[in-house]
Amino acid sequence: MDKHTFQQLLSENGIELSQKQIQQFDQYYQMLIKWNQKMNLTSITDEEEVYLKHFFDSLSAAFHFDFEKPLKICDVGAGAGFPSLPLKIAFPHLHVTIVDSLKKRITFLNELAEALEFDHVSFYHDRAETFGKNKEFREQFDVVTARAVARMSVLSELCLPLVKVGGTFLAMKGAQFQEEEKEAGKAVQQLGGEWKHIHGFQLPEEDSKRYIAEIAKITTTPKRFPRKPGTPNKNPII
Repeated sequence: MDKHTFQQLLSENGIELSQKQIQQFDQYYQMLIKWNQKMNLTSITDEEEVYLKHFFDSLSAAFHFDFEKPLKICDVGAGAGFPSLPLKIAFPHLHVTIVDSLKKRITFLNELAEALEFDHVSFYHDRAETFGKNKEFREQFDVVTARAVARMSVLSELCLPLVKVGGTFLAMKGAQFQEEEKEAGKAVQQLGGEWKHIHGFQLPEEDSKRYIAEIAKITTTPKRFPRKPGTPNKNPII
């Protein structure tokens, strides 16, 4: 996806980028490629592919959910900042917290945030299971996002404890989602969530299937969740 098509398709979906925002995306790409030579941030390095599969794909969440209002967002396992930092560029008022288990990625994100002159962003080097037990963060976020991190049953245990009651968990998934949805029903319910909307669409140009699962947090997550690091993945709630 070239930059012109990127801007055009965003505009068609109600997102108008300023010149500053366009420059921020360009700088994001340049820094991503530079740092990727030192550490494994992404296997996708072609500019048009990054704009399609990272930037546009991240922003597709805003085609189905209202990010215009003031929101505190937590992005679990964001890696190189997806989807939360493209959303931060498009919606500068967002307060973004990222938790990731790899220290090197946190170093990159701090450098990126400084270069792009972000405010109200925080990055934490931690396991999601530990982070979700921390009283400072547990059930404190309006929206928790995750993109291509783990299967839905596992992801629900990592993310729903961070969502405040009345908030939303947005899971961004690929073609395997329909299979995962069936096995995740028990986890979503036990963790205080309720399926609200499932948005399915095709990613432009390559026509790969994408899903955005919108899960409402309706009750407090039981204190025993999330379980200790590694347990959700080894023994998911199914």
